[in-house]
Amino acid sequence: MDLATFLVQCLNAVQYGLLLFLVASGLTLIFGIMGVINLAHGSFYMLGAYLGFVLAPHFADRFLLMLLVGVLLSAAFGFVLEWLFFSYLYQREHLQQVLMTYALILVFEEVRAMLVGNDVHGVPIPEWLSGSFALGGLMSYPWYRLFASAACIVIATALYLVVNKTKLGMMIRAGASNRDMVRGLGIDIKLLYRVVFAGGVALAGLAGMIAAPMSSVYPGMGSSVLIICFVVVVIGGIGSITGALVASLLVGFVDTFGKVFFAELSGIGVYLLMAIILIWRPEGLMKRG
Repeated sequence: MDLATFLVQCLNAVQYGLLLFLVASGLTLIFGIMGVINLAHGSFYMLGAYLGFVLAPHFADRFLLMLLVGVLLSAAFGFVLEWLFFSYLYQREHLQQVLMTYALILVFEEVRAMLVGNDVHGVPIPEWLSGSFALGGLMSYPWYRLFASAACIVIATALYLVVNKTKLGMMIRAGASNRDMVRGLGIDIKLLYRVVFAGGVALAGLAGMIAAPMSSVYPGMGSSVLIICFVVVVIGGIGSITGALVASLLVGFVDTFGKVFFAELSGIGVYLLMAIILIWRPEGLMKRG
């Protein structure tokens, strides 16, 4: 493998890992902080992708504005969904959470089929992000993939600052540790959890909108990303945003280079990584926070 090819694969691994982080960070917030095993989280990724498909014709080349509108719509959907449904799951057993959120997957898939059908759809790349730049003599790399990586880095930085440097983040971390104490301090823990859930849905929706021009939009796309997101959450440490970022990048590199060097065995590489890390650190790479 020459240097240019190696650099392209590194960029692909980073881009995949960062996009995976957007989805997994929302899952680790909901799973680690709110205590809900949400199997429907992949459906929020699918929701974002289909939002991108529906909104793209109305925004033409104003891609950033489309992303903003999609994030706001996803957050509003998450806020209402938590109020109507997930707020009743916190005190339920994990088996009930699994069964009820799996039922939501079926509901979301049926609603999607009724609204947009079962065809595979493409989302056009905005003109100002089309094309590629040279990387070595014969290799090139798409500008859109570079934009996707940069956008994920900005979101990851903002998420870290919110969780670790703001009053809202302090309340979220306190609510994860001792919800009764937070409630005793006069903080509306129900509203706090609703905001956290809405943020998790918005992150997954944003990831779906960013991924749509690269991977197309198709039925069942949420199910494929859900399993790998749970792997990321377990590797990184349940409830840890920093751990989710590190784990996402590790998974990105293992998956990308596994397909390059060990194509026949690439499907087990990520799960082998998870097994090794859990043997070494059963609690995951990072503590909650």
